[in-house]
Amino acid sequence: MNSTPEERLEALSLVLPKITKPAGNLLGFKIDRGQIYVSGQLPLADGAEKYVGKVGETVSESEAYDAAKLAALNVISQLSLATGGNLARIEAIIKVSGFVNCTSDFTKIPSVVNGASDLFVEVFGDSGTHSRFAIGVVALPRGVPVEIEAIARLRDN
Repeated sequence: MNSTPEERLEALSLVLPKITKPAGNLLGFKIDRGQIYVSGQLPLADGAEKYVGKVGETVSESEAYDAAKLAALNVISQLSLATGGNLARIEAIIKVSGFVNCTSDFTKIPSVVNGASDLFVEVFGDSGTHSRFAIGVVALPRGVPVEIEAIARLRDN
């Protein structure tokens, strides 16, 4: 895989969503000692909720997987902003955290968060492999089914 992350996004027919200002007193990302901490990202398409509802109730597992993928695409948008538009500066995705708004009997939470993990590997190749946790929660901001956050490491300049 010799292409850049931007070329892989193009090959996947994916366009990075426009970043909107976070709601509240927080940053979309913070860089500290060569690591980028990306705040939780929702499945938003240019600032608007594309998916709303609870997995296992009004949102299917397949739709939730797609929502996780879109939330991860928003993480990548934050990483692009953090790297001045040069995603090749990302040496590795270190850790991914996935939160799934689901019914109490829905147990396929890891399958949902795979939407994010799969996208990171598609875009960053081996550098996109990561550690992860995936948990079910009773609610998420704006009523969305998934929220994804990540920690990435920058290449030494």
